[in-house]
Amino acid sequence: MDIAPIRDYFTGLQDRIVGELEAADGSPFLRDAWDRPQGGGGISRLIEEGKLFERGGVNFSHVMGEQMPASATAHRPELAGRRWEAMGVSLVLHPRNPYCPTAHMNVRFFVALPTAEAGQPIWWFGGGMDLTPYYGFEEDARHFHRCCRDTLAPFGAEVHARYKKWCDDYFYLKHRKEARGVGGVFFDDLNEAGQGGETAFQRCFALTQAVGNSFTAAYLPIIARRRDMPYGERERDFQAYRRGRYVEFNLVWDRGTLFGLQSGGRTESILMSLPPIVKWRYDWQPEADSAEARLYTDFLPPRDWL
Repeated sequence: MDIAPIRDYFTGLQDRIVGELEAADGSPFLRDAWDRPQGGGGISRLIEEGKLFERGGVNFSHVMGEQMPASATAHRPELAGRRWEAMGVSLVLHPRNPYCPTAHMNVRFFVALPTAEAGQPIWWFGGGMDLTPYYGFEEDARHFHRCCRDTLAPFGAEVHARYKKWCDDYFYLKHRKEARGVGGVFFDDLNEAGQGGETAFQRCFALTQAVGNSFTAAYLPIIARRRDMPYGERERDFQAYRRGRYVEFNLVWDRGTLFGLQSGGRTESILMSLPPIVKWRYDWQPEADSAEARLYTDFLPPRDWL
């Protein structure tokens, strides 16, 4: 299997997205290339204390190993004992203005290489994007979900609805019984053929590229609408409190974080997704009928935004 075109796509995607984010912020991203002792490496692109983004990262990694970590074989036991390669682009953006939502996007490829007993590689793609507002705006949520729907429309009428529900189910804090944000789309273990004449690999790679290519069109218009809205200490305080939910999900439930840590990945790059300022409070509740309360009642419960 020739994976060079996948790597070329991912590195090009990282460059394109960073270029658009630098233009939006007006500040450059740090470039940090790194090697992994167990095999492979990556390029981390990071901004801290920018004009728009308080913290953000766009990472590319291409790593490999002799055995899959437990976070992967728990879902796919047939992979145990196989050599593997994984690559992808993952980004998280934490704007400073509380009216600007946090955003996440990830596109990735895994392949478990053949063994003497099993002569075929096992491969799949995964990815998605989701939006985590602190103060909800219906037009923003609708725009984001409309972009997700339009991105997936060429791949089948049912695909968007399935991947939207998958996103709602995945980005859910089970211990809080609460969604992380307003969702988006999510898919994993993708290696299925479509209705056209393309191979399964061609279809899955094309779908993954479509998701990666559409992120900035889904997110940056929202940022442009909200970045200059005035805010004060109350809004920043609530943003820090809600960022705590983001940290909880990434450290407790996220499969990508677990895979990276269990496979000996670079900790700084894995944990670049965490926001710089976070607060927790004991049994805090928002004031009734406040903008903060409306996030819980009107935005976090899964709904059809279209």
